[in-house]
Amino acid sequence: MTPPMKLIAALVMAACAASAFAQAGSYPTPTPAMQAIIDKDIQRRFGDAPDDPGAVAKDLSPALTEKDIDKALRKVADWQLRRTMEYTDQIWTAAVLYAGFMATSEATGDAKYRDAMEKLGKGFDWTLRGGAGAPYPNADDISIGQTYLELYLQDRKPEKIATLRNRLDNLLPLKTLRPGDDRLPWWWCDALFMAPPVWGKMAIATGEQKYLDYVHEQWKKTYDLLYDKEEHLYARDVSYLDKREPNGKKIFWSRGEGWVMGGLARLMEVLPKDDPHLPFYVEQLQQMSAKLAAIQDANGEWHAGLLDPQTWPLAETSGAALIVYGMAYGVNNGHLDEKEYRPVIEKAWKALLTHVYEDGRLGGIQQTGAEPAHYRPSSSYNYGVGGFLFAAAELKKMARK
Repeated sequence: MTPPMKLIAALVMAACAASAFAQAGSYPTPTPAMQAIIDKDIQRRFGDAPDDPGAVAKDLSPALTEKDIDKALRKVADWQLRRTMEYTDQIWTAAVLYAGFMATSEATGDAKYRDAMEKLGKGFDWTLRGGAGAPYPNADDISIGQTYLELYLQDRKPEKIATLRNRLDNLLPLKTLRPGDDRLPWWWCDALFMAPPVWGKMAIATGEQKYLDYVHEQWKKTYDLLYDKEEHLYARDVSYLDKREPNGKKIFWSRGEGWVMGGLARLMEVLPKDDPHLPFYVEQLQQMSAKLAAIQDANGEWHAGLLDPQTWPLAETSGAALIVYGMAYGVNNGHLDEKEYRPVIEKAWKALLTHVYEDGRLGGIQQTGAEPAHYRPSSSYNYGVGGFLFAAAELKKMARK
């Protein structure tokens, strides 16, 4: 059997195994260490993983029409918005969701999502996590700035971005994460979603090129450190460069690749069309999309450990949603061939909708971490919902074409 045929056979077997797990209602349970993270995430109000989440939604269609996408988008967004407004935070998990709500408001034309984010921003006094005691915030801690900047660009009140701009200016001259820490500013691949859109939007808000120059310099450093030029995927961080899955293959984490795919879309969205660095990002989107399309399983899903779906049989939706978002952005903007990628996107979207419950819960989201892990099918966390909102919003643009 040739190598491509072996890969196809392995993916089909993995998809069948995942389907069997779902039908039997059984799946690998989290280890004690994994469960400890789940318990902590629930305690911190990131989400939950109930034993009985209720029935899966039967009223959603996977058709890529504006009406059908809008229905799924609102169902998930409304369920999450009610939960979000009960407990707010400036941490990255919530920040991803906030940015997703901004995309939802634009996609649906419904101001309630945007108005809720305005209320949150005012409640936080437009500050960042860590406050005055954190003059050198990392990528996670500035991620809420994506929402602040979008709100500022709609209503240019200086207080919305004053603190954020001050912190970015503190970071500009640094070559490392912060004084006394010699790691790169974006030393983990998740950072490529959290930080670049903030810097890119600050360039638009201020008209200052220095913020874009910083993005290009730092992304290239992270690319050189973590991008696997053979696999066309990112290692989560340097500690994973030599680690392997139980099947002997390299560890590439679904959500980690999703963060990069989403980050590419979010950054390219704000880059000038004549930016000389744009081809660098387009090439990554094309290479990663080709790889991810090749390893999509027969059900249209991706697994927490992308190259070892038999060890990680449950589908993982946070990574999948961000992958769909990045691919849809690529198609909508002419970077990816629609004939090649629309079928991949359609399969993935259909699969994602099978994880939406009657009340609007989006399940199948792995808890926080840095590598593949086990979780319950009902597992739902705010950052994963944020990824779903981005995907749906971008798919509405595709439906309008």
